[in-house]
Amino acid sequence: MTIATGFGAGYLPKAPGTWGSLVALPLHYFLRQLAPNHYALALGGIFFIAVITAGQAEKILDRKDPGVVVIDEVIGMLITLIAAPNNPLIWLLGFLIFRFFDIFKPYPIRLIDQRVNGGMGIVLDDVLAGIYSLIVLQIFCYAIIG
Repeated sequence: MTIATGFGAGYLPKAPGTWGSLVALPLHYFLRQLAPNHYALALGGIFFIAVITAGQAEKILDRKDPGVVVIDEVIGMLITLIAAPNNPLIWLLGFLIFRFFDIFKPYPIRLIDQRVNGGMGIVLDDVLAGIYSLIVLQIFCYAIIG
């Protein structure tokens, strides 16, 4: 449960997904120092762990996609920040973009959220929100920063 709840961030009051997304920022700070292929391997490992722990937490709590499970937001944020420049304002923008996609769930994110069950269902919609956010953040960075 510790990993699934983002080391307890999912238990913080109001908007556990937002707290979970924030957990990813210091983790990204350390991961960004890795070579890109090692960052990708770390994301793959975190994804695997997220699916397993989210699925186990769902069974323990006997609730579909329990709010306290925020490891999915962690992986979504890490995807969002894959190629982000080392700039806290860009990271903050990535956070805001990711929260938008995670909350509003545009097509096909909502469809995945509704139709895929278990740990994979909990994590996959946030992975897709992270991919959407990565694309939007990179377009922004290219347009503004060059």
